[in-house]
Amino acid sequence: MKNTRRLVEIMARLRDPDNGCPWDQQQDFASLIPYTLEEAYEVADAVERKDYIDLRDELGDLLLQVAFHARLAEERTLFDFEGVAGAICDKLIRRHPHVFAGMAFDSDEARLHFWENAKIEEKREKNGEDAGGALSGIAANLPALMLAQKLQKRASRFGFDWDEIKPVYAKVEEELAELSTAQAMGDRESIADEVGDLLFAVVNLSRHLAVDAESALRASSRKFTKRFSYVEQKLKAQNRAMAEATAEELDVLWEEAKRLLDREHS
Repeated sequence: MKNTRRLVEIMARLRDPDNGCPWDQQQDFASLIPYTLEEAYEVADAVERKDYIDLRDELGDLLLQVAFHARLAEERTLFDFEGVAGAICDKLIRRHPHVFAGMAFDSDEARLHFWENAKIEEKREKNGEDAGGALSGIAANLPALMLAQKLQKRASRFGFDWDEIKPVYAKVEEELAELSTAQAMGDRESIADEVGDLLFAVVNLSRHLAVDAESALRASSRKFTKRFSYVEQKLKAQNRAMAEATAEELDVLWEEAKRLLDREHS
């Protein structure tokens, strides 16, 4: 724990009003939000690239954000880093009685049910009797795909779900047909609404297939970037811009990129 204490002390030094860093002195909870989110995504990127040396460094950057927020709170006598660590320790023990208290669950479903009830009880302790509905407590500013999947997963635990995957596919087809109808009518507001419904249905399908929608789309985006770069470099070798190529030429190069790049990762 020596380095943990060292981190807390360094953060206090950086925030010192007389001898600290001017940039660190100027920050508050709100100004740190973009940096905290960025560091979380950089952790995810290191994991997906399987770069574990980079992962160590990125986790350190993310931990710095935790220490920074905790220092701001300590200066306002709200809580400190030790309080943050204590709160998560208490929460983990409270939500895992099968590990720490000898409780036995008959199934994963029973364990998840206990988990959800524990979260509801925690909300009641914070907010009194008004703990909110089944979907309360999910951060609304999560990335849209992640938010949709969390909402669907939470609703499923309360019985709001299909028991099999066939109607999930049907729902995607239904939403696609409704989007086509909206597009034919030329109603921009309806088109945007139906695109959202289609994306929500596809996220639900990915959930039923046990695929994380956010990770899957990031992987597809990386794949698109590699293929696009291949086409771009091929044309550049011919001293041509992409806008100068015909649709047929671009299609041929795209298929070539798919064959070669997919082979590299097979």
